[in-house]
Amino acid sequence: MNRRRFILSSVASILASGIPYSIAHLLAPENDVATLNSILPPGALEDKEQFAAACIGCGLCGEVCPPKCIRFHKREAAASAQTPYIIPQLKACILCGKCMEVCPTNALTVTPTRDIKMGIAQIDRSACYPWVDKGICGACGAICPLGEKAMGFKMWGQYRPYVKDACVGCGLCVEVCPQPSLPIRIVDRSLGTVTKHSIT
Repeated sequence: MNRRRFILSSVASILASGIPYSIAHLLAPENDVATLNSILPPGALEDKEQFAAACIGCGLCGEVCPPKCIRFHKREAAASAQTPYIIPQLKACILCGKCMEVCPTNALTVTPTRDIKMGIAQIDRSACYPWVDKGICGACGAICPLGEKAMGFKMWGQYRPYVKDACVGCGLCVEVCPQPSLPIRIVDRSLGTVTKHSIT
């Protein structure tokens, strides 16, 4: 095999091996946006009622958001109408801080990345590929903007991700997870980093 054919064959096999992961979400049933887990933008007032009262619905945060992850509640959301929210499963926050900088009220306040409290990532170990011995993944750790401060791995640093206290809940790990059932979600910090199951 000549060098050119070897290189082409290697590139093709690498691309082919990534196809199942890249199309996993496309093959999964389409979710109704209303049923997906949503979070407030970074720097938001922690009390949702106070946040809704402080937000004037100007839309500036959505305009400056580079990944366009910020959505806005419609009129059916009553008091929360026109307030921003993020659905990490569809598009997560990259922690650029632009929304906080442009907000004309105290609904969003400029906050250092380490102090942002959007929630915390929670992993369902009954569905995460490495935790159920279905292979090596590591996508969540590779994408995490805080790196090893927020996401670690058990078993020689290759398997089984676990979330650390430094996680700020941006949701990038949720967006990039290749498992169609999305075993990672952003939850209130009081709920912990591991999904609890009960047998009835």
